[in-house]
Amino acid sequence: MTNRKVPLRKCIGCNQMKDKRELVRIVKNKEGDISVDITGKANGRGAYICKSEECLKKARKASRLERAFSSQISTEVYDKLQEEIKDE
Repeated sequence: MTNRKVPLRKCIGCNQMKDKRELVRIVKNKEGDISVDITGKANGRGAYICKSEECLKKARKASRLERAFSSQISTEVYDKLQEEIKDE
């Protein structure tokens, strides 16, 4: 059996490359709706963030999600991210 290559993604909070499964995905679909993608398989442009409150604070302070998606991010998205991170 061969080992499968694990995809790496960059956290928008700490800018470190990590295993895709260790990160939370935020996605913007064709309609422009931004949401937290729990499955990691939703269609659209994705951004990734670590499951730590520190990375979320850094990303929010520096408006990194807004820059990644070129649009305003509602507080509901940040609240949903906060819930996802606390559940871990």
